[in-house]
Amino acid sequence: VQLQASGGGLVQAGGSLRLSCAASERTFSTYAMGWFRQAPGKEREFVAAISWSSGVTYYSNSVKGRFAISKDNAKNTVYLQMNSLKPEDTAVYYCAASTYYSGSRFRNDYDYWGQGTQVTVSS
Repeated sequence: VQLQASGGGLVQAGGSLRLSCAASERTFSTYAMGWFRQAPGKEREFVAAISWSSGVTYYSNSVKGRFAISKDNAKNTVYLQMNSLKPEDTAVYYCAASTYYSGSRFRNDYDYWGQGTQVTVSS
């Protein structure tokens, strides 16, 4: 499956962005999805995940209460709504799909990755 992430950009601290990740396959509804991010000089880290049926969501402590992940199976798209953005949220954001693991925080549990979209938060 191919994943295409979009929606990144430059925003001031306190602002909002919504990232989208479109999948190429109709079997998208069977995938658990996740968002990760990677800042310069740092490892790629878990941000949020959502189960196959979109019934359960998971967040890292650093974004809990500010970010929201959602999944539209009819549109083969997963979203990441990011509110109250902080400069430390600056990173390249990647979406990923897992055919087996639901809600995983581990990169190796994801089978497919998008190309990433840059999010820059100015202070």
